Amino acid sequence: MMDIRKWWRDVWARFGPARRLIVIEGDSLPQSMPRRDLVLAREDGEDWCVGMRCPCGCGDIIELLVIAEAKPRWDVRADRENRPTLSPSVWRNTGCRSHFWVRRGRVQWCD
Repeated sequence: MMDIRKWWRDVWARFGPARRLIVIEGDSLPQSMPRRDLVLAREDGEDWCVGMRCPCGCGDIIELLVIAEAKPRWDVRADRENRPTLSPSVWRNTGCRSHFWVRRGRVQWCD
C-alpha cells in the first residue's frame, strides 16, 4: 500500500504552485527561509549559494554552492516566470536521504 504522505507529496509537487527564485544580497542564506521558494545569495554580482527547505517535508534547510570554485557545485537558472531549475539533481546523503530534481519550479522525485 502506498504511503499517503508520499502520494500527497507527489501530487502537490506536480500540481501545486511552482517554486520561485528569490535573489538576496549577501554571501549566505537568511536565517528564515521561505517554505517553498528557493533563495539565491548573490554578492557584488557573483552568485554564492542557493538554498531551500527540503521538499520531503522534513524541515531541513538544503544549501547548495554555486560558485565556480566549489566542488560539488550546482547551476541555477530561472525562466521568464522566475521558476528555478537546478542541475545536477539534489541527493541528500544524510537525514531524509531525498533525491530529486528542481525543473521549472517543480520538484521531480527520483525513485
